[in-house]
Amino acid sequence: MKYFAKNFLIVFLALFLIAGVLGMIKSGESKKPETVGVAKLVEEINAGAVKQITIQGDLLKVVLKDEKAKPQEIKKESRESFGDIMKNYGVTDEARKNIQVEVKEDSAWKVWAINIIPALLPLILIMVFFFFMSRGVAGMNNKAMGFGTSNPREVKPDEQKDKKTFADVAGAKEAKQELEEVVDFLKDQKKFVAMGAKIPKGVLLMGAPGTGKTLLAKAVAGEASVPFFHMSGSEFVEMFVGVGASRVRDLFSKAKKAAPAIVFIDEIDAVGRRRGAGLGGGHDEREQTLNQILVEMDGFDPNSGVIVMAATNRPDVLDPALLRPGRFDRRVIIDMPDIKDREENLQIHAKGKPLASDVNIRIIAERTPGFSGADLANLMNEAAILAVRRSRKDITMDEILNSVEKVMLGPERKSRVITDRDKNMTAYHEAGHAIVGFILPNSDPVRKVSIISRGAAGGYTLKMPSEDKHYHTLAQFKDEIAMAMGGYVAEKMIFGEANVSTGPSSDLKSATKIARDMVTRYGMSALLGPRTFGDHEELVFLGGRTQEDRDYSEKTAVEIDAEMRALVEEGQERAKQVISSHKDKLEAMVKVLLIKETMEQADIEAVMGGPQKKNIS
Repeated sequence: MKYFAKNFLIVFLALFLIAGVLGMIKSGESKKPETVGVAKLVEEINAGAVKQITIQGDLLKVVLKDEKAKPQEIKKESRESFGDIMKNYGVTDEARKNIQVEVKEDSAWKVWAINIIPALLPLILIMVFFFFMSRGVAGMNNKAMGFGTSNPREVKPDEQKDKKTFADVAGAKEAKQELEEVVDFLKDQKKFVAMGAKIPKGVLLMGAPGTGKTLLAKAVAGEASVPFFHMSGSEFVEMFVGVGASRVRDLFSKAKKAAPAIVFIDEIDAVGRRRGAGLGGGHDEREQTLNQILVEMDGFDPNSGVIVMAATNRPDVLDPALLRPGRFDRRVIIDMPDIKDREENLQIHAKGKPLASDVNIRIIAERTPGFSGADLANLMNEAAILAVRRSRKDITMDEILNSVEKVMLGPERKSRVITDRDKNMTAYHEAGHAIVGFILPNSDPVRKVSIISRGAAGGYTLKMPSEDKHYHTLAQFKDEIAMAMGGYVAEKMIFGEANVSTGPSSDLKSATKIARDMVTRYGMSALLGPRTFGDHEELVFLGGRTQEDRDYSEKTAVEIDAEMRALVEEGQERAKQVISSHKDKLEAMVKVLLIKETMEQADIEAVMGGPQKKNIS
């Protein structure tokens, strides 16, 4: 279609140009002459009305003595001369003497244009059409011939614009230490070869989305100053079987020619999934591509100077043959950044942004547990956008903290119209969460309470730990369940059981999940004992659903349900006791929320009469 449109445009322009040339030829005649017969011409000559006759080929152009009269044109026979016409029609010599007669030859170019172009034009157009059509077919043939070639994005060592180094990667110290050996090998292979060492052929970067796997791979290439060939796993897969395998061969061929070099395959799980699982249907093209990758990684010398790096956030679905020693035999795990790493990440993403004097990077790092490097970059970008929207010259702490909540929950919906009753119910619901979370010693500190809708939430209570937690205790889980039930208990206590709303639905889901995990995954049930129940496997091809392989009886399933219900009801009872004994604080907090709509940690502590006291465990 692309070639057809191009050819059609060129032919159209050619026709337009030819029409213009012919139009210019015709436009030389300022007045369109009147065509008359020979008899009338003879009559006008005899009457003395003719001033001049111009003979041009088979045409007689007549100019009359009357200046207002239009020129005339007479077509004569090609073999008959003007003298013969005058003689045959009996024009006297006396009448002819009063006429100026001029013989004018046609110019060569005009004769060629008028007589030859009409004959050649169809032939020329056909030749032009076939010429461009053949070019289009040749282009498609060339494209078809290059269908199996890879087109990796190549970053050359001298390209400073896209060059990354380890200084551009915050945190991930252990991962960088693992990769420094790869950099040393690419810089100086001889010392490894002299020691009889073989550098790993493949390095697999594993980690959650946004943790910087691709950035680390680029940093390795930048540190070693070697060519970097970057392709995504999905770029190998095509509808035609064999194309992906051909692209793998071409990619490795290019890398060997540019050695020492790095081949980086992003999202390798697109082609590296486990073969023969019998789930999700077969895909010969994907399997052939995987087979070719396995062969290529086995087929080159370990000290050839080509290192294959790949990234995935689903190492559990990769084929075992891809992970065996000799292929991806070094695995680098990139964890979510801890508080120190987040602080370093924020320092990098804050470069080039005018920060106000009140901005404290450490506090922002504390407020962002669970954020990946990509989340932190998005956070600082959202803060900069908000500062521009507010017409500020710098980014203050308020814009950054507001952006933290936007990234976590979504944008504020202040324009949402809600009734006074719904607003009142939301205030009691969120205050219930905050009171329980503030009082219980093993729950995370309550940082903020708001009844302003954000995203899908009608209001929210923001709780965040002061430091990163890698383990959870039984007491912490129980306090989390009680806090989750705080909103439900507050609504039931204030408005009555018959008026409990749908607002606590997400809280009930959260409490149920915690209770299920405590019983089935963490062995925190005194009745069922220290064991797990069910082998859970996430099924990506079913939209991320989890399949459970049940290894327990129906009787045990009933006991699991009973334990889960007991944990949730225990949390509900604890929340009820806390709210009942601090009902005056609940009313005070609701009053402030209805006026200010948002309470920060200092406001919460003012209502509660002092700072929170939390267990450090």
